[in-house]
Amino acid sequence: MNLYILTEERPKQEVLHTIITRFLQDKKFCAFIDMLKILPIVKENCFTFSYEILGVSCKAVEKIYVKIVSGASSFVDYLVFFQEGEPSPKDIPLYAIEETKTNDSESRNTGVYQRITKFVYLNNFYPQTTKIMLYNLKTELKSPTQTSIFGTRILRTLGVEIIGKDFRENDEILKPFESIKELIAYKNSMRKPPKNNVPLNIYKAENVIFISARLFKANTLSHDPNIGAVSGICAALRKLGFKENLTITHHGLEQKHLGKNNKFIQIANVLHIDLDGLTIPKAKLPQTYWHYETQGEKLATIFIHLVVEHFSSAYGIFENHAGCEKSYFLTADGNYIALQKYEDKQSYKQGNKKARLFIPDLILLDPKNLEIINIEGKKYINKQQGIKELNNYDCIETEYISKYYKNYKIIRTLVLYGSLCEEIIDIEVGFLLNEKGKMILGIKAPKIFTQSLENLLAFWKPQ
Repeated sequence: MNLYILTEERPKQEVLHTIITRFLQDKKFCAFIDMLKILPIVKENCFTFSYEILGVSCKAVEKIYVKIVSGASSFVDYLVFFQEGEPSPKDIPLYAIEETKTNDSESRNTGVYQRITKFVYLNNFYPQTTKIMLYNLKTELKSPTQTSIFGTRILRTLGVEIIGKDFRENDEILKPFESIKELIAYKNSMRKPPKNNVPLNIYKAENVIFISARLFKANTLSHDPNIGAVSGICAALRKLGFKENLTITHHGLEQKHLGKNNKFIQIANVLHIDLDGLTIPKAKLPQTYWHYETQGEKLATIFIHLVVEHFSSAYGIFENHAGCEKSYFLTADGNYIALQKYEDKQSYKQGNKKARLFIPDLILLDPKNLEIINIEGKKYINKQQGIKELNNYDCIETEYISKYYKNYKIIRTLVLYGSLCEEIIDIEVGFLLNEKGKMILGIKAPKIFTQSLENLLAFWKPQ
């Protein structure tokens, strides 16, 4: 049988290694694992939109494949299947894995609360699947905050495993809550927010639990950290046996803000959550949890990223593929740093949206040709918009790239996905992956694109 790994993210060697190792251990399969290679599968000079993983020798596993997918709503990063044929949304995965690089020093909420929602939502489709939160940290781990501890214990209460994060002496963080009383007491003992903020408190009456939490943000139901916290708390309370009413107070919402397609509204229908003073619309979950990606620009940017890294000496120093987690910026001395969000923070807060830091979808470093390639990814139909956006990279090139890589020439190029076109005439376009999988180089494509694609085609050339 084959191992299939479906992902919304750019597949990373270290994450795939962790997933494959865990699978082999659970199955008790004997295997040898070498350096993994993620190879785009090419047939008749066309990309098949599948990748094969090389570097694993195991009699029980015929092939290991990776495919890019997207979720209907709140989707984890990896689904893992072990079966003969390509998975369909009706098949049940062995594992559902959420990967994050974020630690507590960056954000008290992002690393835990916003990801709780994904597991709560997932459970409606695949309740028996093994659920894993994988920390793929690039920066030094700080002592966990109260928020991190509470969020992690909520995940553990929901049956989610935590791997990749060493909590040192504080293994209390990995203990699930054992009772409703314990969960409520812990949350209410946490440090309170500033006076102007709505505290996230829990109060239990005779036949109802009230949770105060602001869910209103930017004129809509979109306060992601609190949505994650409330979803997780309510799911954990249900898991611990609470069957009475769950009511959210101080949410700041009006009836007009409640849409049937909102992920929180869908979760509220399943967990029977009420919003104080409002009526929750009846909402059904989508019939399927995921689908194969066939339209997004990341099909092309992830492809060129993997081709370059596995068929040349070049590699990525930053990535922000559409719909994927933004990476750190890798400096020349091997440090990972977070990019600033704004060129001018004060101007941005005053309404100038152009004052944010514009970042490419991918930055590749080519040490052989001493070039750095800033890549903007776009669908073919948005080609002209992409060409315009290539003009936005002055700040990142000045503040980061030229600062850390002084001897490199910087190139800006557009990578496109889509259409049935088989040629490119725009000099700004470095590469086009069309809908049939044809790989088309631009007339001024970066040298490393040409070299990597030549090596890829040579690898798959019939002997």
